[in-house]
Parts: sequence; C-alpha cells; structure tokens
Amino acid sequence: METKDWWRGAVIYQVYPRSFMDSDGDGVGDLPGIIDKLPYLASLNVDAVWISPFFKSPMADFGYDVSDYRQVDPLFGTLKDFDKLLKQAHKLGIKIIIDQVLSHTSEQHAWFIESRSSRDNPKADWYVWADAKPDGTPPNNWLSVFGGSAWLWDSRRRQYYLHNFLTSQPDLNFHNKDVQKAILGEVEFWLKRGVDGFRFDACIFQFHDKKLRDNPPAKVADSSSVPATNPYGMQRHKFDKSRPENLKFLQKLRKLLDQYGASSLGEIGDDDSPSRMAQYTADNDKFNQAYSFNLLTEEFSAAFVREQVEIMERRLAEYAIPGWACWSIGNHDVARVATRWGHNQGGPAFSKLMLALVTTLRGSSCLYQGDELALPEAEIAFEDLQDPYGKAFWPEFKGRDGCRTPMPWSKSGSNAGFSTGKPWLPIPAEHVALAVDTQEKPRESVLNFTRRFLAWRRRQTTLIDGDLAFLNAPEPLLVFTRKSGKETIVVALNLGNSPQRWKLPKALQDAKALDGHGLHGGVLERGELQLQGYGAYFGRL
Repeated sequence: METKDWWRGAVIYQVYPRSFMDSDGDGVGDLPGIIDKLPYLASLNVDAVWISPFFKSPMADFGYDVSDYRQVDPLFGTLKDFDKLLKQAHKLGIKIIIDQVLSHTSEQHAWFIESRSSRDNPKADWYVWADAKPDGTPPNNWLSVFGGSAWLWDSRRRQYYLHNFLTSQPDLNFHNKDVQKAILGEVEFWLKRGVDGFRFDACIFQFHDKKLRDNPPAKVADSSSVPATNPYGMQRHKFDKSRPENLKFLQKLRKLLDQYGASSLGEIGDDDSPSRMAQYTADNDKFNQAYSFNLLTEEFSAAFVREQVEIMERRLAEYAIPGWACWSIGNHDVARVATRWGHNQGGPAFSKLMLALVTTLRGSSCLYQGDELALPEAEIAFEDLQDPYGKAFWPEFKGRDGCRTPMPWSKSGSNAGFSTGKPWLPIPAEHVALAVDTQEKPRESVLNFTRRFLAWRRRQTTLIDGDLAFLNAPEPLLVFTRKSGKETIVVALNLGNSPQRWKLPKALQDAKALDGHGLHGGVLERGELQLQGYGAYFGRL
C-alpha cells in the first residue's frame, strides 16, 4: 500500500476516539489511548485508521460540532499527542485519515460568534442567514436531519439561521468565497502536519439553494439514511443539499489535497446515493472515493447486497474516468452489524463472513472498531443516553449510543480495561465477555480470524483491484467473481445459517480452492458448491 493510490482497495479501520482507549482515567478515550493501542491496530493488518473528530468542541454532537478546527480538544489531548500518534502510526505502516466536518461549525466557533453579532460585521455573510416570512415563520420548509425545522430564530440579528443538524451546528455559507478560502486553510493546516487523508463528513451539505426554494415531497419516504420516524425522509432534498456548485468546490479541495499527496473519502447520504457517489468521485478531480448508507440499513439479503453493488457499478461506469466506492457495513451512526443483520444469532461464523463480504467487494472498505470482536449492539437505558438524536426520537429510535460504547480490552480489568474511571457510556456484560484478551489466544476467535483474513487478502491482488461480476445464485447465496488479467477468483458466501448446495457454471467448475484465509464451511466437488451455514468458498482459475 505504498503506491500513490494506496487507498484503492484499502481496508480502513474506524476509531471512535471517545470509546477506544482512555489513558487518563476521565472515562473518555483520547489520543494517547490510541497511541497505546497502535500495535494492536497494526496487528489487524488494516491499511489505514480513520479517526473520528478530536478537534476542540463543546461536544453537543460529540466532536462533529467543531469550535476550532486547528486545536485538539483537551478531552482528547494536545497537538503534540496527535503529532506523536501520526509518527508512531507511520512507523508501523499505518496511514492516518482524519474526519473533517466542513459544512457547519459549532455555535461556539469564533466565526459564528462574530457572524451573529450584527448584520454588517466582516463575517455577517459567513453563515446562512435569512429573514422570516411576513408571518414570522421560517424562510422555507427545509428540515433538520435531527428533527424539526432546519431554521432557528436568532434574536441578535432578528433573522433565522440554517442548521441541517443540531440547532447548535449552524451551516456555513459556501457561496461566500472567503468561507471557501478559510475552510481550505483549515484543511491545509492538517495537511502540513502530515496526515495521509481525510474523511469528509456531511460533504453534500456544503451549498444550499440561494433562492431558498421549498423542497418537494419525496415520492417514496427515505427510511435508510434516517429512521422511519423522522419526517426528514418525507422530503426530496433538492434544494438544501447536493447542489451543483459543490462540485466546483470539491475540485478546489482535490487540487489542494493532491499538492500534499493526501487521499479523500466522502460520506454520501442522499436520495440517490450511488449516483451522487459516482458524480462526486468521477473524472479524477474530486473525491478519491466515497461511501454511503446503502449497506448500513436494516435490510439484508444476498439479493439486496448484489443490487446495491450493481447499482454502484453501473453509476460509476457512466463516467469516462470512473470513481471508486468504499463499502461499509458498520460505523458510529448505525446499530452494530451483528445485531442489525445477524439479529444476535449468527455467532462468530456470521461476524467472520461479514468481514469477508465487505472486504472482497470491488472497492475499499471501512471496518468499525469492535466489529473484529463480533460485538453486538448495546442496550442503553434512557437515563444513560448521551446522543441528542436518540433523546429526540426515543423510544421508537434509541439513538446511536448502542454502537458507541467503549472497547472492551480486558475481561477482568477495570471497566473492561478501557478506563480506570467511570466510562462515558456503560460497557455491557456481553461485550466484556468478548474482550480483546479473551480472543488473543484462541486461533478460531473472530479477532484472530480478522488478522489472518486481512493478511491473506493483501496477497490476493485480484481481490483488491479486479473487476467484479455476480452470478445468478439462489438466496441466500452471494456468488461473484473477481477478475484481473488472466486470473479469476470465485467468491461464494452463504449468507444464511443453513447448508446450501449449488452447481457452479461449467466455465468455473475447475476452480482450485484457495486456503489460508481462515474461513470454513465451503468446498467445491464435481462442480457443485457445498456451503455450511455462514460458510464460504474461495477458488482460483
């Protein structure tokens, strides 16, 4: 992964710093904690680590509300800690990707404090301000992702300001060239420190319709990127995000990143995410890669996975210079995959298969911390809830805290070895039982499988850059080929818990089984695949 395009086909491990490792006993993870666990991360054989926001913030949205882009929040450490982390990671061969939230800031950011002070200050137009309608209501019907109107009245300016998320997260006005210049300067600050790449959060929200036109109703309500209980999904978000002006800004951003050899990963949660992902990565002048919530939903079947991947492949193929997809089945915003897709019944075999699935599709992949331990979603009592999103929609939607609980490092250690103090979220007993130290020795543990499989995958270059084609196998089989040059690798995954048999097409029946990957339960005999529940087969032609 030392080439210019190291990110192409990379396996990226997401660290949610609040919950990874606490070094000072305050119950919240920090940068020194990540440094301490870098050898663990290296042992997983991942190519890069994406670190969720650690910048100065009032933590209303746990770091996704930045009050100073250039400072590490004291909760997480110091700039010196970050520099040390970067240096140590590079020594271990790990790339570092940091999370940047460019579309909005915290209301405590100096820019917003000045902007809201009057209508004629130097930064008066740095955020999205608008007068009320004659009856005093908001300028239009735009909704916040976190519920309710996307507009909040400000008594200082006697105007509304736009917030696509929390009311404490005002949106920047990217139509202002000074804002663009300032934001690029914040990005360059970290480029100069040597980061290898960025994950750009909410990157489709950076521009809005200048005319502030109402969004039309959705033809079909979106229940994949937001909960079904959220009215946000009832609109077609034509005017409040994914505006055409954003493409020109992304080209400016890409030009800056290329000067430093840094990569970019955009988060796309749109009405038609595959089309937007393809558009935002096309022509080699915007993002290097993008990922969406398409595989982060409750829906799960072989047909569903195939459909999402094939739609993405078709959208990418529409461009002369196609982009690159990054697949994810878990992150800090959705229920853990062992629960969301496995319903807590699949056990280690299911978790192993899911890791194989997401890392053998064409594209890069993101793994979420703790999935290598097969952690299920945690049940969080309302009184322990921290997530404002969950508090707003409780109890129908319980928020995101269930996937954000601290990493269990030690079965017998204080707070599962995460902290000597009370953790910011409780650690469930079922997580303690799956702690890292309980999985270090058993060869068949999910942790050791992860290490073995990712090391094996690195040696199979066809799985990294080969073309992909699905075969018409019956449910619950997902069967596809990856082809590069003269080599073809057959991948057969049984997404169900009962044994399956299926005859491979004649052209593939001479495939020779690959070994060393650590997955069991799959053989090819006389052209017929025989797969145990959650079994897999890899063969080479």
